[in-house]
Amino acid sequence: MQRHEPLGGAEFAPETTYLNSASSGLLPRRSADALRAAVDESTSHGTMGRDYFAAATASRAAFARLMDIPAERVAIGSSVAVQSALIAASLPPGAEVLAPEGDFSSLINPLGTHPGITLRTVPLEALADAVRPGTALVAFSAVQSLDGRIADLTAVREAARAHGARTFVDATQAAGWLPLRATDFDYLVSGAFKWLLCPRGTTFLAFGGERTDGPDRPAPLHAGWVAGEDRGDSNYGLITPAATARRFDEPHAFFSYVGAEQSLALIEELGVAAIHDHNTALAAYYREALADRGLDPRPAPGSAIVSTPGLTGAEPRLAEAGVRISVRGGLLRAAFHLYNSTDDVDRLLGLLT
Repeated sequence: MQRHEPLGGAEFAPETTYLNSASSGLLPRRSADALRAAVDESTSHGTMGRDYFAAATASRAAFARLMDIPAERVAIGSSVAVQSALIAASLPPGAEVLAPEGDFSSLINPLGTHPGITLRTVPLEALADAVRPGTALVAFSAVQSLDGRIADLTAVREAARAHGARTFVDATQAAGWLPLRATDFDYLVSGAFKWLLCPRGTTFLAFGGERTDGPDRPAPLHAGWVAGEDRGDSNYGLITPAATARRFDEPHAFFSYVGAEQSLALIEELGVAAIHDHNTALAAYYREALADRGLDPRPAPGSAIVSTPGLTGAEPRLAEAGVRISVRGGLLRAAFHLYNSTDDVDRLLGLLT
């Protein structure tokens, strides 16, 4: 195999062998520097900084470019669960939501617990075939957190359109390494603290479908002053919500978006296509080496996540050796990202034998 060195240069110098981006990403050096400067500034200018909106505006625009959608169609927030609850509340009483079995709870739970919604789940591989007349929404992760399986995005999208259903895609385990276009779906949400390398508390909700700009778009149920058309005139009383997706903004965590601005800039500089090729090459190398050792990772073709049964007992030993990795659902989950190298994979393999 061709050897792969880390991408990002001096932006990363971890003291660990970090293979846990499916849990949270490493913060680039430039992001950490910006955060330190913002914290220092807050001792004289408050915790909203000199300009509360500048970093959030830049982050919104960067995410929009990564998802190939206008920034006016992107809302910012703090968690996928909050954004999922917003979409749940937009559905009519009695609506059926179709989702994969065992998908991530932050996406599914707000839909399944919303009054009047019926949540129907099927195996991920059967998702497209399970869309039927009366299905109002198909909600699913582009990449499964547990084992890295990639949904058949085209098949699900086409099946949903054929039956008049909307699509709601969670890109938290995909954005940053898997090429995506938000306009291929009605709604796309992403927690940005994993593969996009942002601080926790950074989330984006993109409105991709044409209908989301019409009269049947969701109501701005949690609209506060930041969601007002004129934010300077939206501090008191009822507000006039912004005409753009900013009407769905939450009051954002200032420091999180200070870091996000820098992290997203790095992702843009490196390019998602290059990161995809890097990550998937490392994952394929790891899969092949495991197979040579008689181990059988969960099938997840083309994924940057590799989850393997029978290895969970190795996690304490790996942690002791400075290898950061995770155990999920009886699987040892390795996630390969831009700061990893072939040497990292070899070190993990050596510790597993």
